[in-house]
Amino acid sequence: MFLAAILPLGLFLFPLWKITLEAPQYPTPLGMYIHINDFVDANPHDIKNINLMNHYVGMQYIPEAIPEFKIFPAGIIITTILGLLIAWKGNYKWFLGWFILMIILSAAGMYDFYLWEHDYGHNLDPKAIMKFTNPDGTQMGFQPPLFGSKDILNFRAHSYPQFGALFLGLGIAAGFVAYFIGKKRHKKLPS
Repeated sequence: MFLAAILPLGLFLFPLWKITLEAPQYPTPLGMYIHINDFVDANPHDIKNINLMNHYVGMQYIPEAIPEFKIFPAGIIITTILGLLIAWKGNYKWFLGWFILMIILSAAGMYDFYLWEHDYGHNLDPKAIMKFTNPDGTQMGFQPPLFGSKDILNFRAHSYPQFGALFLGLGIAAGFVAYFIGKKRHKKLPS
């Protein structure tokens, strides 16, 4: 359980997610890493170039900071401290509670990411220089995929987890394993 509580701290060392845009006019794909508290260029000036390109279709600029950059780090620190306290206490039933809490918070984080992407790709400036419509006449959205790859006009967008997500996932899984180990040991104890 100690390991489970500490592993999510890898989010402070490694990126959580990466979004990449491939297109013929960009021999080196554009991309950005999403850290727990920042957006970072995959290559020099990528975010600036993405913002300039997106301006033409009316997309919002990728901001330097979003409220989640304050909430998510605090959430990881709090759940790590909570996990360490639970590990120190040693009650396997609480291990399961920590695991469930981490699953709920991770799902909420993914849902928030989806909402941010949806707003970013669909809340377009009506005064944009270029306008694109779907075959049915509705305004085309430019939302990158939450997970996987997707064609957007002449771009191929990729969105995949990175090492930070791996550390988080391993921590959550370790919490689940700790629960089963604790339960098994508890059953072996004499009454």
